[in-house]
Amino acid sequence: MLSYILRRALWAVPTLLAILALILAFLHAAPGDPAAMALGLGGGGGGGEMSQDAQDIEAKIEEFRRDNALDRSFAVQYLGYLGPLNVKPNGHEWFGGTGEKPYGGLLALDFGNELVNKSRSIGEELKKRLFEVTIPLALISTLLTYLFAIPIGIFSANRRGTKIDSGTTLFLFVLYSIPVFWAGLMLQIIFGKEGLGWLPVIGMHGKGAEQMDFLPWLWDAFLHMILPVATLTYGGLAYISRQMRTGMIEVLNMDYIRTARAKGLAERKVILKHALRNSLIPVITLFASILPILIGGSIVVEYVFDLPGMGEYMYSGLLQRDYNIIMAVMALVSVMTLAGILLSDIAYALVDPRISYS
Repeated sequence: MLSYILRRALWAVPTLLAILALILAFLHAAPGDPAAMALGLGGGGGGGEMSQDAQDIEAKIEEFRRDNALDRSFAVQYLGYLGPLNVKPNGHEWFGGTGEKPYGGLLALDFGNELVNKSRSIGEELKKRLFEVTIPLALISTLLTYLFAIPIGIFSANRRGTKIDSGTTLFLFVLYSIPVFWAGLMLQIIFGKEGLGWLPVIGMHGKGAEQMDFLPWLWDAFLHMILPVATLTYGGLAYISRQMRTGMIEVLNMDYIRTARAKGLAERKVILKHALRNSLIPVITLFASILPILIGGSIVVEYVFDLPGMGEYMYSGLLQRDYNIIMAVMALVSVMTLAGILLSDIAYALVDPRISYS
């Protein structure tokens, strides 16, 4: 097992480097000029004859590109983001050392500062957004997804072919088909002050929350999290429960389950003791992708509910064409995805001892 983990960890390094190279290539191929966006100019420079003002603007854009190595080749920018290559504004670069480079690079877990707001540290911003907003939301959503999806899948599998199973399948299929942004907006309209008025729909806390005692503050945070968590959870719940149902039906058709029933074991014991463990294998596989997706892909939910999390930060980086923000966020998401896949592989052996690693 240990040798397998070490091999996978070593393979994860070139995989991560390839992912980051693809992300940077996509950023370069996308429309929009980071220099022009950072200077509040929207697009890039124009062509043909330019007025003096236009020439001044173009000079500022070129200066910004030089200062941030945006005028350098793809390879130089890529190595600069990773950290081995230090790039100076005058165009010289070298390997090793710190020199005049303001950060150590992604491989050193030093994300530097934003392109637009030079005084803001990306690392500090990510830490705050991750641990205060995104990770709590993702963990609660994942917990609720599995807490409800597994029993629903078992219930549906035990009643396969019945009207209850058909109705459950139809309901979950419709639920899974609802777009996230639409679901979030509908929940805001229904439960917000324009509708029933039961729940707050914007932000992490209400006005004056910083003056509250701990218990009222916690209750205020709980009320604000209900709708975002529900929006994050419903799609995964529908999908995981269907996977659980499929896995349970497959296991229930196996010979050892028929033998257990023939011995006169109670159906509850057959399901929970003999069938459940093996039917969990495909569900564990999905855990590798669900948690990283919830952490890195909650852009829509955080935008709709105005939550200052990592997804909202990524969205603002995309709007501003801030390569530093985008590369930092995608590096974190990639690492979490690779780690999730490894953890799911390790969990296979805990669920099914027949699985071995060579």
